[in-house]
Amino acid sequence: MKLILFLTVAGFCGHALCQQDDTYFWMSYLRSYWLGYSRFADPSPQRAQGRDCPLECECPPNFPIAMYCDSRKLKHVPFVPSRMKYAYLQNNRITFIQEGVFDNATGLVWIMLHRNQLTDEKIGENVFAKIINLERLYLDQNNLTVIPSPLPSSLKDLRLSNNKIAKIPTNAFEGMENLTSLILNNNQIEDIGGSLKGLQSLTLLDLSNNYLKKLPEQLPGQLHQLYLEFNSINTIPNEYFRKLPKLQFARLSNNNLTDEGVPSNAFNVSSLIELDLSYNKLQKIPPVNSNLENLYLHANQIKEFSLGSFCKVVDIMNFSRLRVLRLDGNSIPLSALPPETALCLRLAAVIDL
Repeated sequence: MKLILFLTVAGFCGHALCQQDDTYFWMSYLRSYWLGYSRFADPSPQRAQGRDCPLECECPPNFPIAMYCDSRKLKHVPFVPSRMKYAYLQNNRITFIQEGVFDNATGLVWIMLHRNQLTDEKIGENVFAKIINLERLYLDQNNLTVIPSPLPSSLKDLRLSNNKIAKIPTNAFEGMENLTSLILNNNQIEDIGGSLKGLQSLTLLDLSNNYLKKLPEQLPGQLHQLYLEFNSINTIPNEYFRKLPKLQFARLSNNNLTDEGVPSNAFNVSSLIELDLSYNKLQKIPPVNSNLENLYLHANQIKEFSLGSFCKVVDIMNFSRLRVLRLDGNSIPLSALPPETALCLRLAAVIDL
């Protein structure tokens, strides 16, 4: 009788659900079916936990809330047991995420789907919406052109780098007040608009290697790290960084910044610890705050060393906290350094000319 039931279900699966190239797709379906309806299943929790693990994956007994399905040439997302909190599905060939695939596991906290072959049209419309405790979603290195939506408001870490995203709708991150890290580097984004305005908890934003021509607008005041290297930014609005009182790391290398496009006190912000302006078109050293510790200005067009950019007053009590200063790749002769440099930059361990 069991064999007849098994073959009947297998036949149904073959015709209705299993038109896939994935070897284990039908086996995964049968396993979930059998576990759900078999009256002969072992009732012990440990035994059940071992049985409900997808055949394509590993579910270690010593970490029963995680399923490891990475690097297995999968083309689909397998059945996810309800006990799971961590799903590792990266480094596969997954091209689609079927609607409802995570409905059985609404307690998921991490979903790792990076390095797959996902496209927009093959992701279920509400596939992530019911996972109300999801904190990390990695979708980097796929073939996405838009940001999936809706996304749960519980998200803290969203990674979408190395896709083909060009536009970000104003409401793309609506309601995501818990998001602290947003990674969008290596896409085709030309303008971020006001889409980041409501991200009250955001501390890290990576928009490097895109097509931006201006700085992103309406950034949240909690931001600590801002990465904008390898874009086409040529101007910095007046008082831009003063609106970010907690910003510590700013990277703007490999852009088109010139002296004319940078206000005189644009970077004179007390919160900044590291500032990277290398590989731009600056001809002068912009004034920086004395709290800055690492300044990268190499590969610009600077011809003179202006001590006043670091110290307004040079004496025993007034000096710069700079520890690393890179000016190599410019046209500054060593003789251009005034005698007071040693007093102003007394903490510097590295000064490259």
